[in-house]
Amino acid sequence: MQINDFINHTGEWFKGKGEHPDIVMSSRIRLARNLSLRAFPSRAAKKELSAILDLVKETMDKIPYFKNTLFLKVNELDNVDKQFLIERHLMSHDHAENPEGRGLVVSPEEVLSVMINEEDHLRIQVMQSGLNLDETWKIANSIDDELSKYLEFAFSSQWGYLTACPTNTGTAMRGSVMVHLPALVMTKQINKVLTAVSKLNFAARGFYGEGTQAAGNFYQISNQVSLGHSELDVIQNIKGLILQIIEQEEQARQALLVQNKIMLEDKIFRSYGVLRNAHVMSSQETIELLSMLRLGIDLHVVKDVDIKSVNELFIMIQPAHLQKIEGKKLSSTERDKKRAALIREKLGGS
Repeated sequence: MQINDFINHTGEWFKGKGEHPDIVMSSRIRLARNLSLRAFPSRAAKKELSAILDLVKETMDKIPYFKNTLFLKVNELDNVDKQFLIERHLMSHDHAENPEGRGLVVSPEEVLSVMINEEDHLRIQVMQSGLNLDETWKIANSIDDELSKYLEFAFSSQWGYLTACPTNTGTAMRGSVMVHLPALVMTKQINKVLTAVSKLNFAARGFYGEGTQAAGNFYQISNQVSLGHSELDVIQNIKGLILQIIEQEEQARQALLVQNKIMLEDKIFRSYGVLRNAHVMSSQETIELLSMLRLGIDLHVVKDVDIKSVNELFIMIQPAHLQKIEGKKLSSTERDKKRAALIREKLGGS
């Protein structure tokens, strides 16, 4: 298994399955773990980081969950490979920018990825399609249990799991859900929703998580605090919030259909038309148009495209993916042409 094998493979998290796939693209559980009596990655020398990387690799080789996974040393990846993995939500920007002594493990179906020596020694991530936090947590918890049979994690009876960032201390679990909220944006209700999310001590981030802006009307909603809350409490709290957001988005969609149906359908079909016929497209323009097409599919306005194909396009039109598909580095102009050609091919355009 190699990185290039992912090119023609649909990751589990963007297959358009699970509960509420029209609004929820994916669910993610991330666990932070550190090895006992070892310096955190930011304070560890390169020699110690390498020793931890080797120890974790040896441990994973003993665990069935990691059979057939791809193990990568980040310092051996070129810039396109690193960006490719970021675009697929398998690795963070920070991990790519500080590659020495750092590793990444990815399962073939991309349900599981583990960053080694990022901010913490282990960042265990499990992703599923749709609103599926319970199953996602079940998998992450089982993997954590297996790793703990061989590795002693830094743990305090008073504070829970010890982490590099104090906000992760406790269960050291972050649950997040990627939601598509075009109707709330179009009806100008999104700021009210995001303000409520913040007041409830949840975070709303962009398509690529922390430090990114919302693109294509996608928002990642996640818990900000894990100390003093059990994992099941965190999951139930996130699910409760997400179900409320889903209800508000559904109401906004129905309001648009009732009050501005012609305008809405015109916007959707204009987006679909440009996607099928344009010969040069920027990444930002494409994401906004795909967002409207996705809404059109969800509302059954567009009936000859499926949600899985559109979800795939959100990933495939990213810069590193286009270069992987083409098999060479591309300039910005060349990427814009390749992006448009790829979309026309996928959507049956001219």
